[in-house]
Amino acid sequence: MGLALHQTGHGHNHGAQGEQPNASVRAAFVHVVGDLLQSLGVLVASYIIFFKPEYKYVDPICTFLFSALVLGTTLTILRDVLLVLMEGTPKGVDFNAVRETLLAVRGVEAVHSLHIWALTAAQPLLSVHIAINAASSAQEVLEEASSRLQGAFHFHSTTIQVESYSEEMRDCRECQPPRD
Repeated sequence: MGLALHQTGHGHNHGAQGEQPNASVRAAFVHVVGDLLQSLGVLVASYIIFFKPEYKYVDPICTFLFSALVLGTTLTILRDVLLVLMEGTPKGVDFNAVRETLLAVRGVEAVHSLHIWALTAAQPLLSVHIAINAASSAQEVLEEASSRLQGAFHFHSTTIQVESYSEEMRDCRECQPPRD
């Protein structure tokens, strides 16, 4: 019923390209699968120990293996959550490629204050100032820049501020791209 109500009259997907579950859903799924595998491991280990008591070292080996499994899955989920919390550049989005895409738009002379972060693991956001030459139409440049960004990087939301280019921007420290 929820699917039917959500899809009724709602003909777009808000920029989500590949449906990725959020970190909480993924963590819950991994937890359930981990519990299932651990239960099966304990069951197998208990049968081995029941029928062959001399193999009682199977239990600590099984415990160690599943501890490593839990640690590995926890670290990957933790990494993804920390990326969002620390407002890091999302996976799959290259800062320099975004900058070059914007500079390739006809009329764009400079790009500064470029910020890329993740609202969630599946929702990258962008905010940028683009400086255009006097002969360019701000609206046309804005539309082309938005289209290229959406086509190449699938941002959930973009905020683009269009400014007139001036020669002072070339030497302005605030207008320079970050250094590696």
